[in-house]
Amino acid sequence: MRNALIILFFILGIQFIPAQEIEWMTWEEAIAKTEKDKDPKKIFIDVYTDWCGWCKRMDKDTFNNPEVAAYMKENFYMVKFDAESKEPITYRDQEFKFVSQGRSGYHELAAALLQGRLSFPTVVFMSEKQEMLSPVPGYQKPKEFLMIARYFGDDLYKTTQWDEYEKNYQ
Repeated sequence: MRNALIILFFILGIQFIPAQEIEWMTWEEAIAKTEKDKDPKKIFIDVYTDWCGWCKRMDKDTFNNPEVAAYMKENFYMVKFDAESKEPITYRDQEFKFVSQGRSGYHELAAALLQGRLSFPTVVFMSEKQEMLSPVPGYQKPKEFLMIARYFGDDLYKTTQWDEYEKNYQ
């Protein structure tokens, strides 16, 4: 039966790309891996909220895209961080907490990662040494997201200005 389906896909010209799953981890797990692994990866943080519709759409459309998932899995430790998380996080001898604000609030680590601009979705790229490379606000379609991810993941940011890279990207 499986062979029959493969033949049918081939005849109809349907591409079968196996699904890739992103292995999301916590902030603490990613930080520990950069400190422990012999050849650490960069860190990618998806800063989201439960109420953000564009965050959910980016999960569905962008992060579930097989090409995006495969590239990210290969090059980054992937962190999913709820900007309204109530759990305190200690990082570099500083405790980051939830700050209540009206009926909701925000996590201080989210505010630090987003450089005070709490806009969702925002993704953050960090180096293997836990250095901030750039926050990138807004919903990104798979093609646009891959262009940005490759700029940081392939270390092109070290030698090429973004405008030049964007103009020549294919």
